[in-house]
Amino acid sequence: MRTLNRVVTALAAVVGYVALILAITAGQETRESNAFRDAPEQHAAFVAALDRGDTAGVREVERWFRTHTPSSSSSSTSISLASDAAERGDFDFVRRYLDDVPAEIEEDQRELDARASDSWATAWPWLVPGALLAAAALVLRHRRRQANAEVVELVLQYVPPRPPWRRPVFLVVSGVGYTLLVAGFIAVVAATRANELPWAARGFFLAGGVVALPIAYFVLKYSRPRAVRSAAQALRADWRRPVLYLRGFDDDPQAAVVDELPGALSAGMLSIHSREEHLIGALGAFGPVVAVGRPGEPLPHLGASRFYLPLDDWQPGVLRLMEMSQLIVLRLGDGEGVWWEVDQARATQPPGKLLLLIPGDRPDLAERLDAHLPIPARIDKAYPMPGLWTSAVVVFGADWTPVVQPVGPFPGEKHKTGSPVFYVARAMQQALASIGAHKRAMGPRTNSHLLAIYGKVLLLVPGLFLFAHFLRLIFLW
Repeated sequence: MRTLNRVVTALAAVVGYVALILAITAGQETRESNAFRDAPEQHAAFVAALDRGDTAGVREVERWFRTHTPSSSSSSTSISLASDAAERGDFDFVRRYLDDVPAEIEEDQRELDARASDSWATAWPWLVPGALLAAAALVLRHRRRQANAEVVELVLQYVPPRPPWRRPVFLVVSGVGYTLLVAGFIAVVAATRANELPWAARGFFLAGGVVALPIAYFVLKYSRPRAVRSAAQALRADWRRPVLYLRGFDDDPQAAVVDELPGALSAGMLSIHSREEHLIGALGAFGPVVAVGRPGEPLPHLGASRFYLPLDDWQPGVLRLMEMSQLIVLRLGDGEGVWWEVDQARATQPPGKLLLLIPGDRPDLAERLDAHLPIPARIDKAYPMPGLWTSAVVVFGADWTPVVQPVGPFPGEKHKTGSPVFYVARAMQQALASIGAHKRAMGPRTNSHLLAIYGKVLLLVPGLFLFAHFLRLIFLW
């Protein structure tokens, strides 16, 4: 159903876009055809102006014909020649040119009517399927919003209210920031690598990029947390059951770190997404990812969609979300709440539903984990504990037998493939595959946010073209 929804929505967008362009073009043709119906009156006004010797009136009618007739118009040519002859005082030529104008006006009107008719004939075969696909997409959207209705109803109890205008406004601001970011990055690349450009142009691009990039950074830093979807919105936007991401709140500062992307192409300039955002991109292979937010935080951290449980009664909400989720991703930490969640997941959920993330350089947490499992994982003895944000992934077989997957590369090895979280995602994919949960390309999914930026910026081009086309229609009618 999710694939069908995507296909129908994509087809509706493409067909609808083409249909709108064709319909707007047909509307413009119809506008021109209707406007030209005043041509006989304009012709009469031209003759009257000639009889009065009103040069200004003659030129005004000439301008009207020049702007309202088709490019191949005979009537416009005759009016223009008659106007020039009148200025020279050659009225024999004036009458000669004007004799054929009524017939030429009829010919031009037929041409304009035919063009409008042809335009609508081209538009309707796109408008009808476009409307049907749009209706189908709306029906599927309604069904998608109902798929997680029970979870949404639960989460809505814990999502703080926000003004309805807030997210749309900051989405627009974020769009401006992303556009500046991509434009600035391209300008810097052009200035440093396009050797065929003149030095003046390279200097201009470099200066523009250097100015645009920090502006984009601060715009996005301010707008992105204010433009994130709430947990309820994220759940409504997906057919699949959610992924519950649990961790201690003390882990949030480390999860918010922005790691530099490897490779000369990025050079760190497009590294604006945090570790948690990369991780959530990978977990998006399963479904929408939700997490409990720190009570009282002014803005949600970027990554998993947040909801907020009461401090004195948070356990029932977590238990219900565990039951409703398809996967529980739990990052170990020092808080007692984290270990309560480990115990509850083991006691109430099937083994294949739990995935543990083990922080690096914390053999004490690995040792403590063994005390909470029926079969010890012995991570501290079997695997090194390098200084990574996450050093190992643990999943469980049918009898709670732990399967440990180390995360690489280790310190001293060069990151050549992706961000550090790429290797966490790859370890999760390998660990889950070992217990029969197969998902593809979890590593590349960590950079899905970056690809989305380029996609959204590129969509601005056809979007602005459609908007300009529409403005031309409504303002020049």
